[in-house]
Amino acid sequence: MEKAFLHGFMLALGLILPLGVQNLFILQQGMLQPDFWRTLPAIITAAACDTVLINAAVSGVSLLFIARPEARVTLLVAGGIFLLYMGWKNWRSPVAAAKDSPAALLTPRQQIVFAMSVSILNPYAFLDTFGVIGASSLQYTGMEKTAFTAAAVLVSWFWFTGLSLAGQVLGRLPDVMRNPLYINRFSAVFIWGSAFYLLLQGMQSF
Repeated sequence: MEKAFLHGFMLALGLILPLGVQNLFILQQGMLQPDFWRTLPAIITAAACDTVLINAAVSGVSLLFIARPEARVTLLVAGGIFLLYMGWKNWRSPVAAAKDSPAALLTPRQQIVFAMSVSILNPYAFLDTFGVIGASSLQYTGMEKTAFTAAAVLVSWFWFTGLSLAGQVLGRLPDVMRNPLYINRFSAVFIWGSAFYLLLQGMQSF
């Protein structure tokens, strides 16, 4: 069982480490919100969404979906369009000069909605969770599968918490580095890059 737990932990950690849209959002909230506790809506929502996706993947439901080539193409194209829209939203977001200005901050409800969007509607999350974690879990049964699943879930909860704390540290850098305008514009460019990459993959899959 220890081997299954370690496998799930290392696999999930390897998938979550790259700076994706979901990670960028949590880091962004850590930088902008005045304290760690105000980032909890984003952290809990993102981790809860990952928990749902991981359990769906391990249950085998995901493999039935990903096994269909047309479903993968649809996911890539729809995901690319979604990320283009999210990038535009970030670019156009109202900002303020100060970190603690209300105009620069997302409310708890806005954090929850945005976190759900970049978690559930993120094609990377589906492809990684369903295609990698779901496939890897097939070698385990019973308590070993439970340990594998629990490890993957724990990684998400610890990772998003740590990412928000890292954002709090970065948020104490000079004003020019933590100004919401720069953060939002950087996020938008990064998201657009991910969107074009997904659309290219989708076109190549036809």
